[in-house]
Amino acid sequence: MADVKLVNVTKKFGNVVAVDNVNIDVKDGEFLVLLGPSGCGKTTTLRIVAGLEEVTSGEVYIGGKLVNDIPPKDRDIAMVFQNYALYPHMNVYRNISFGLELRRVPRDVIDKKVKEVAQMLGLENLLERKPKELSGGQRQRVALARAIVRDPKVYLMDEPLSNLDAKLRVQTRGELIKLHERLGVTTIYVTHDQVEAMTLGDRVVVMNKGKVQQIGTPKEVFDKPANKFVAGFVGTPPMNFFNVTVEKEGEDLILKGSDFKLKLLKDHAKLLESANLRRREVILGIRPKDIFPKEELLENMKPFVEHLKAPIDFVELMGSETFLHFKLNGTLAIARASANADYTMGDIVELYVDLRNIHVFDKETESAYF
Repeated sequence: MADVKLVNVTKKFGNVVAVDNVNIDVKDGEFLVLLGPSGCGKTTTLRIVAGLEEVTSGEVYIGGKLVNDIPPKDRDIAMVFQNYALYPHMNVYRNISFGLELRRVPRDVIDKKVKEVAQMLGLENLLERKPKELSGGQRQRVALARAIVRDPKVYLMDEPLSNLDAKLRVQTRGELIKLHERLGVTTIYVTHDQVEAMTLGDRVVVMNKGKVQQIGTPKEVFDKPANKFVAGFVGTPPMNFFNVTVEKEGEDLILKGSDFKLKLLKDHAKLLESANLRRREVILGIRPKDIFPKEELLENMKPFVEHLKAPIDFVELMGSETFLHFKLNGTLAIARASANADYTMGDIVELYVDLRNIHVFDKETESAYF
């Protein structure tokens, strides 16, 4: 096992900056997820660690050793690709063993390792089959087995579950979590799926436009987003955003929109007062889970809520919960209700906002105040 460190890493393709001054410190044995939309630089970052892309500037360390000039085959890493990359003419056994054969590992050692890994991943009865005879999930497990059997210092995984159907993806996520618990090998995992990131990662690196936006545990990234991008990208459904003005009303500080106002709790008011934001426009962020109809208001929440009214645009039934889509402040927004909520399009619904969980972002920089 080994730690991985990227120091001021930049990668340019001509005039295009794909990775912009990235600094990441992956701990020994950690499962780190690189999360972001297509084109954000996450796969390029992974390929830089693998040695498949040269850095334009910056340094890459694996196990404390500078590897900028070390070829991929000598970095002691194993990579799992999105498209499996199996050899179609080889059976499962040979696909798993081939990398060890190239390294001239003794045949008896290869046989032992292949059978151990095959049993670990439920492939022991498929060793004689060719890739075309396997399902998508089985092929993905073969690709994982090929990486595991190498016993490398670091696993690099590039969206390995994206070709699987939803049910199989959930199942394979569980297998990956168990594997990491068992093997404890440093893993860097790339995905655009924030559910994968939140369930798999010890920590998550959120990227956008080649830059690192935030690094933290899944809970930190969800509860305390560093900026508006992170707040909007992490969470399903996404956070609601409203343009509001910070104003004083008597002794209270309020956030005022075109057709609603919310009185801030004292701790939040102090933060905005200290930033001298009175009469300034800011962006208010509220997650759908923190806007709910009146009948779901609990007694112990009453000191921490404000209410507003809005007409329902449409209702989205999700089975275990219901999402109420409505328009407020000229913006489409979403509230969360229970599965048995009985609302229809056009109903005027009284909604409550949990003020403890709101977020405020700077209008220009989009950085979070809280």
